[in-house]
Amino acid sequence: MFVRDLIDLNQLSLDELDDVVDMACRISSHPTHYSSACRDKLMATLFYEPSTRTQMSFQSAMLRLGGKIIGFDNPNGTSVAKGESLKDTVMVLSGYTDIITIRNPLEGAAFAASLYSQVPVINAGDGGHLHPTQTLTDIVTLRNVLGRTENLVIGMCGDLKNGRTVHSLCKTMCRYGGNSFVFISTEELGMPQYIKDIITRSGCKYTEVRTIEEAMPYLDVLYMTRIQRERFDSFEEYKAQEGIYVLDEAKMKLGRPELCVLHPLPRVDEIAYEVDDDPRAYYFKQTLYGMYARMALIIRLTSDSEKFIPKVPKPTHDFTCHNPKCITQFEKYLPHLTVETPDGPVCAYCEH
Repeated sequence: MFVRDLIDLNQLSLDELDDVVDMACRISSHPTHYSSACRDKLMATLFYEPSTRTQMSFQSAMLRLGGKIIGFDNPNGTSVAKGESLKDTVMVLSGYTDIITIRNPLEGAAFAASLYSQVPVINAGDGGHLHPTQTLTDIVTLRNVLGRTENLVIGMCGDLKNGRTVHSLCKTMCRYGGNSFVFISTEELGMPQYIKDIITRSGCKYTEVRTIEEAMPYLDVLYMTRIQRERFDSFEEYKAQEGIYVLDEAKMKLGRPELCVLHPLPRVDEIAYEVDDDPRAYYFKQTLYGMYARMALIIRLTSDSEKFIPKVPKPTHDFTCHNPKCITQFEKYLPHLTVETPDGPVCAYCEH
């Protein structure tokens, strides 16, 4: 049985994940064959923070499947501005729709929403935590461009501390055999330890370097990310990291002929415009594959048209998450839940 919600791509077995990827590849070859797959279905897109590609990719995906959309892209124009809780918003809108897509700057918000929804919930990004459909996009792109998701040397550059895209990608790609990672960042923006621990437990390897140049000759994939101003506590902290990593033509000359350069977008200044003309730059094609990936996911999650009654679990024990960006710090009614990991219990919402 396929999952009810998609909060983390690791909820799927590799067989289930590959099934979605295969469907996305089929859709990309014959998109019109799926033009009525979600006829009479309605999607709610709840975007609590700005988005262009993710929001419009979901909307385009649903419309191309024959479905319809409602939702918001600015909570200030909704009852959220009056103090409405996430729970109440989700309970109301899940009664109107067949599937909900949510992006929220608070970590664990998508999981919290799923506790109160009558319909499937898709995590479209929760703060600096996860972005599973971007990872699905990345995997579909790699399958189409390189023909494989195994035995790759994957470089990740930029804000690895706050980058939910690289966190999700690491968690998924270390499930495939033979992959290794090169983390390119400043010390302040390095990959969180819990992600490195997941990689180590999987049997994959990682190295950490400070410059693009020293990593470039060894990479099959270079995943660039922007320095995310909105994730910093102060403008001064952001300015200290701004512009440190820029991929330009000179650095591209150090890369392999078969290198695949990806970026979740938007970019600021971390990829020079001259790189756009390099045949190894796939970040615009990546956005198109993202629409097909989301079409496949929507089809799978809406295949069961029955609504379900939410069953909110009881608190596991007297646990309080101390992550200041966790959804539980703001939505106080949420049950305090943990999950067990090899390193002990962590918050079920944000994994801290």
